Amino acid sequence: MMSTATIPKEQRAVQLVGPDQLRINEAKAILDPGPHQVLGRVEVVGLCFSDLKLLKQFSSHARKSPITGGIAQAQLQEMPNYVPGDKPTVPGHETVLRIVKTGNNVTRHKVGERYLVQTDYRWLPTANSNSAFGYNFEGALQEYVLLDERVITAPDGQSMLIPVPEDLPASALALVEPWACVEDSYVEKQRQTLKDGGQTLVVGETPVDKRRTGNLRGKPQATTFTTADKIAGLKNGAYDDVIYFGANPETVEKLFPKIGVGGLFIIVRGGGKFGRAVVSQVGRVHYGGIRVVGTTGVEPAQAMAAIPGTAEIRKNDKINIIGAAGPMGTMHVIRDLCQGVAGVTVFAGDLSDERLAALRKLAGPLAEKNNLALRVYNPSKDKLPDKFNYIVLMAPVPALVARAVQDAAPGAIINIFAGIPADKTAEIDLDAYVEKQLYFIGTSGSTLDDMKLVLRKVVSRQIDTNLSVAAVSGLDGAIDGIRAVEKNLMPGKILVYPSCRGLKLTALTELDGKLPLADGHWNKQSEEALVGQYPRS
Repeated sequence: MMSTATIPKEQRAVQLVGPDQLRINEAKAILDPGPHQVLGRVEVVGLCFSDLKLLKQFSSHARKSPITGGIAQAQLQEMPNYVPGDKPTVPGHETVLRIVKTGNNVTRHKVGERYLVQTDYRWLPTANSNSAFGYNFEGALQEYVLLDERVITAPDGQSMLIPVPEDLPASALALVEPWACVEDSYVEKQRQTLKDGGQTLVVGETPVDKRRTGNLRGKPQATTFTTADKIAGLKNGAYDDVIYFGANPETVEKLFPKIGVGGLFIIVRGGGKFGRAVVSQVGRVHYGGIRVVGTTGVEPAQAMAAIPGTAEIRKNDKINIIGAAGPMGTMHVIRDLCQGVAGVTVFAGDLSDERLAALRKLAGPLAEKNNLALRVYNPSKDKLPDKFNYIVLMAPVPALVARAVQDAAPGAIINIFAGIPADKTAEIDLDAYVEKQLYFIGTSGSTLDDMKLVLRKVVSRQIDTNLSVAAVSGLDGAIDGIRAVEKNLMPGKILVYPSCRGLKLTALTELDGKLPLADGHWNKQSEEALVGQYPRS
């Protein structure tokens, strides 16, 4: 093993030990890397609303559950940082680290190298999602973190550790991750065919002409035809595509659990109507990647034709971002105003007039520069247009999904960005959903390509991710920071610097005049000045 410096035996860490149970561990062991492992020193970590979801759900979170494939269980047992189920974990996934020690068999990462961490292990599935750093693998709210090359190396050979330059502050680099999650929610490619090699289930309560399913694009491995009375005997999560001919709400409610991760649910009403709201698994749109399309006619191809290639905003869209003045909502607003799509109007809603004022100050000049319209609004006071072409939901509230269906124009995309827990449902007007040919999109995390794209924008100074920083802290204030995220106390991101021992949660407004801020914004100079006040022991 190699090391550039003396590494202590123990460290401080924030641990989640049960639902809503956070603690500071003052003496968490720093383990020597195993043969395939690397030890990284954490430079900074951003707090995320997803940390709050993990906090509340703990072992029931879709990404905290055990890995079901993609790696040998015997290998996982060699990784003390693998903590599924009820095992205590360390949250925090928006991070930059420097390698300080490597195992004997590590081949591609070297001591001294600086990396941005891609946290999303999509090739390591859990029951309803996939594995991730900061969930079923320990994250970055600690001074040192262990990673295993067998986990962080994708099947195509790419590493989830992205090299970053030395001249950029850790803050700007760590915030690439949340910005990349925003990017992914728009650019993720949507499957517009039946899954090649997949399992298709066809259920008919109206006459089923097999030619109507046989002429669909895609080459499934097997297609099962059955009737509604036999659904209960089918295995949950076993089907990549479910095609339902009929308009019986009870049948649809029974079919949702049969859809596998990344599955497509095609509803062919055949002239019928559901006649009532249908209990729908909206939580699985985000965490399970399921998609729902429909047609009032008899051809499933008509439903599939409405699937967009991506969930990108479109020319002249009226975009409603609900919860726009929070940290992630602000990113959506800035992203949509700077995407280069002509004629869009961004409606940015929030219940806090103070936060809306800050958002207007930040995003207003971008709208003016790009000749676009920005309308900030408080839904408790302001009247809105009747219909929107694009709706982004920044709060994990199932009722908002149901409301969005009513507020959507024909052909609208509804971006369920905030992760509603995978087991949560909402009563959805599927008649309206099908008749307007709406499309639910939901993504969790980001891809390596998303992060590299945003990183290029940061390196080229096309975007400044530090604009979203609102407060800083050491580990001493990290729990307070998570609670501040929970209560929406900060208008932007909170950064935690583990090396800054004793630093409590501190808003940037309290640091004005004490650190070299740039027009009140965080930057490289302010980061260097802060970290310089807390020499590493």
